[in-house]
Amino acid sequence: MDFVTIHPLDNVKVSLQDGHKYALRRIAEGEVVIKYGFPIGIASQEIPKGCHVHTHNVKTALSGLLEYSYRPALHPPAAAVPSEVDAFERANREIGIRNDIWIINTVGCVNKLAEQLSRKTGALCFPHPYGCSQLGEDHRITQQTLCGLIRHPNAGGVLVLGLGCESNHIAAVKKALGTYDQRRIRFLNAQDCTDELAEGAAILSQLQKQAQGDRRTPVPASRLKIGLKCGGSDGLSGITANPLVGRVTDRLIAMGGAAALTEVPEMFGAERLLMNRCVNRAVFEQTVRLINRYKQYFLAHHQPVGENPSPGNKAGGITTLEEKSLGCVQKGGSSPVTAVLDYGERITAAGLNLLNGPGNDIVSATNLAAAGCHLILFTTGRGTPLGAPVPTIKIASRSALAALKPHWIDFDAGQALTDPCAASKLFELMLCVASGQPTRNEENGYREIAILKDGVTL
Repeated sequence: MDFVTIHPLDNVKVSLQDGHKYALRRIAEGEVVIKYGFPIGIASQEIPKGCHVHTHNVKTALSGLLEYSYRPALHPPAAAVPSEVDAFERANREIGIRNDIWIINTVGCVNKLAEQLSRKTGALCFPHPYGCSQLGEDHRITQQTLCGLIRHPNAGGVLVLGLGCESNHIAAVKKALGTYDQRRIRFLNAQDCTDELAEGAAILSQLQKQAQGDRRTPVPASRLKIGLKCGGSDGLSGITANPLVGRVTDRLIAMGGAAALTEVPEMFGAERLLMNRCVNRAVFEQTVRLINRYKQYFLAHHQPVGENPSPGNKAGGITTLEEKSLGCVQKGGSSPVTAVLDYGERITAAGLNLLNGPGNDIVSATNLAAAGCHLILFTTGRGTPLGAPVPTIKIASRSALAALKPHWIDFDAGQALTDPCAASKLFELMLCVASGQPTRNEENGYREIAILKDGVTL
C-alpha cells in the first residue's frame, strides 16, 4: 500500500489507496493528531505506531465561539499569462458562458406549470418549494436567491413565472431586482390569463428567437467568476482534487478573475488560514462574523459545531470536521481574501470571495450560481451526479472513481500524484467549458436548485 506524509509536522500518513490515516509514531491519549501540518483532532485513546487513525480513536476539538487576532500573511499569486474564452457579451457589460433560456418560478405552486413549459419549449426550469408562507430572513433569502438566478448572465432569456397570490409576487420581485434588462427578462402571472401554457410558451418562443441572434466573442478569462465546491469528499480530496483546484483558482485570480468559496461550516478548524489572508482588517472582521454567526446558528439549534462529516466522508477516511475543513479550504488556493458576501449578494470584487452558506451540496451550489458564478469547480471523492444551473465541472479525487463514473466525472485529479501538468490541464478544461464545451451535468440534464430554509412556515 502506498502512503504519503503531507507535512513534516504530521504524525499520520495517508493511504493513497483508500484515503485513510495511519500513525507515524505512537500517539498518546489526549495528544493532538496532526495532518496538513495542523491539528485535526485529539486522540481519544493511545494509538500505537502503524495503527489506523479514525473515528474510533480520534475526537474533534471544536466547540463554541472563538476570539481571533488579525495576523496578515498575504501571498498574492504570481503573475499569470492572460487567457481568453469565447463568451456572450450582455447589455450590462457582464459576460455569459451559456445562452440558455430559463424559467424561474417565484413560488413552488407553479412548479408543474414550469415543468410543462420546459417540456414544451426546451427551456430549463428549476423547481423549488418556496416563495410563500415565509417570513423575515427566510423570505429574503428565497427572494434574493431567485433574483440572483433571474439576473444570471448565463441565461440568454428568462421567464419569471408567478402565480399571482404569493408573498414573493412579481411586483415584489421586480422591486428586489431593481434595474434589469427588459429584453432578456419577461414576466407572467398564471392567474392573470386564460391559457397560461399558451401565454408562457409564446413568451419563451420570443426569448428563444431573440437569443438566436447572440454570438460568442473572445473576452479575457479574467472576466470569469468561478464557484468552488466539494461534495462527497474523502481522505484524498485534500491531497489531490482540492489543491489542484486551488492552483487553478490562484491562476485565474492572478489574471484578475474572481472566485467564491462557500460551505462556511467546512471552514471551522481552518478559518485562521483564511482570516490571515484577508486584505485588510475590515475584511478580517467580516470573516470573523461569518464564522461565529454560523457557529451561533448551530448552537441556537442545540447542535455541536463539529458534527459535520457524513457517513460517506467517514468511509472515505475523513475523521473530524477539522480534517474536512483543512482539505476544503485548499480550493481557495493561497490568494488574498478580498470580500465576504451574505446570502443573495453578488460577486463584484476580483480575488477570493467568502460566501455565506451551508455545506449542503445542492444549497451551496445554488448559492454560488445566485452569486453570479459562471461555472463551478466541484471536487468529489465519493462521486455525485448533481449539477447546478451553471456548468458544474466534477473533479474526482481518485482515478478509480473517474474510471467507475465517467458519465459523472469531467476530470481525474488522481493524475495530480504523478503529472506536474495536471493543474494546467484542469485550467484548460475550465476555459473550454467557459467557451461552450458541455459538462457531464449538462449532458445528463442534471440541473437543480435548493434554497436555505430556517424559519417559520405560515
